[in-house]
Amino acid sequence: MAAYIIVRIDLTDTDAYQGYATKTPAIAEQFGGKFLAKGGPAQQLEGKGRSRNVIIEFPDVDAATRFYNSAEYQAVLPIALANSEREMVLVEGV
Repeated sequence: MAAYIIVRIDLTDTDAYQGYATKTPAIAEQFGGKFLAKGGPAQQLEGKGRSRNVIIEFPDVDAATRFYNSAEYQAVLPIALANSEREMVLVEGV
């Protein structure tokens, strides 16, 4: 069953964040991940919004978890954490 990583982001340093954003698509692809949304225009319907929203589809929860825990992703994650405020959630599809 498909699984989705959903990330809501406010950038604190846009230029520095690019070192993370440009590398994650290729890393996700190694685990069957496909970006469905990546920072495009969004309309906040309820609650507090963020300036960027990302949705990555994976074949299943295991693939998404392997992506997140991979050495490649963990190597670039500190760039994101240092240059943004964000929430990330892994959701199993229906």
